[in-house]
Amino acid sequence: MIETFRNIEYLKHGNERQKLAFHEIKEHKIFEVLKKYNPILTGTIPIGIDLPESDLDIICECENHFEFKMYLTRKFSEKKDFKVYSKKQNGIESTVAEFKTDNFLFEVFGQNIPTEKQNAYRHMIIENRILNEKGVDFKQKIKKLKSDGLKTEPAFAKLLGLKGNPYTELLKLEIKTMDTNL
Repeated sequence: MIETFRNIEYLKHGNERQKLAFHEIKEHKIFEVLKKYNPILTGTIPIGIDLPESDLDIICECENHFEFKMYLTRKFSEKKDFKVYSKKQNGIESTVAEFKTDNFLFEVFGQNIPTEKQNAYRHMIIENRILNEKGVDFKQKIKKLKSDGLKTEPAFAKLLGLKGNPYTELLKLEIKTMDTNL
């Protein structure tokens, strides 16, 4: 199933919010526009633990941040509440564009790292495996913690009893979860 995250077709057969996300992405041709940057939809919507206010996070691989920023501006600046900026995340240069469509806030995130090696993707894969292993009750507990204000990775860390930085500790589970097939 890891491969299916590369292709958003799985959203067509998901819950109502996933179906709406698929429609919105297709309607605005988001993946077609971002194709040369190897986009992947990450975050909570693909794995079904989103809240009504959850955004659509799309990660991209970009070598040249200035070029990427200009490209995003050309392609998306007419969208509602468009903004683009650069920041360091975990010491890594990142470019982010945000804009709204009828039903979602989009966040397009670029780093000079292959998309499958970016932390957002790695976290999602680990979280998806844990959700598949732990079942519906665990999933509901995650959603409850999130609705109470906890971010996704801290919610997983709390339920799994992980100590320390939840983002780092969750990545340590990557090797343990690689043995299971999706």
